[in-house]
Amino acid sequence: MTKYAKYVKQGWLVLLLALVFGAALAGINSSLGPRIKLNEKNAIYDQVPNIVPGADSARTERISETVLKAYDKDGKTLGWAITASGMGYADKIKALIGLNADASKITGLFIVDQKETPGLGSKIASPWNQQFTGQPTDKPLTVIKGLSKAEQAKKDDRIDAISGATISSKALTDKVVNPAVAQFRKKLQTGELEKK
Repeated sequence: MTKYAKYVKQGWLVLLLALVFGAALAGINSSLGPRIKLNEKNAIYDQVPNIVPGADSARTERISETVLKAYDKDGKTLGWAITASGMGYADKIKALIGLNADASKITGLFIVDQKETPGLGSKIASPWNQQFTGQPTDKPLTVIKGLSKAEQAKKDDRIDAISGATISSKALTDKVVNPAVAQFRKKLQTGELEKK
């Protein structure tokens, strides 16, 4: 026997355990996967009234995989909720963005999932993100360091960066919100959403 055969003999238990635990994880993932997706879908529907004021979550209509149309209790269109994701500092950021009926303003923002640095980048899921509400969508939003409260209140397409987490602030703005809003506005203007 070669010296490598000794290692193969000793490694059989490790290989067996890896196969058993791998199969167990795959089984758990396949059995719980649909439940996880349903819970995420319900969480998104529950947030629609928070990001599109006056919307009735029971009347929310799914237009596509990433677009929800929000109605009030009487059936009047109030706006849109779009899901978007992009790479943050640490991992993917997933957000739900509220827009008014003509998609000219952001009506709210909810962070569905993020794994940014706790205490720093994770602040994108805090009241910090309320500064997106009321921002116009006709041009991309820009992240600026050190905006005063008065400058933030202007809603002039500028977002104040989180102190110590500029990368997370820019990632949310540049890789999640701006592309999703621009793509949605294009679809809305070309009538692509009406075809669905």
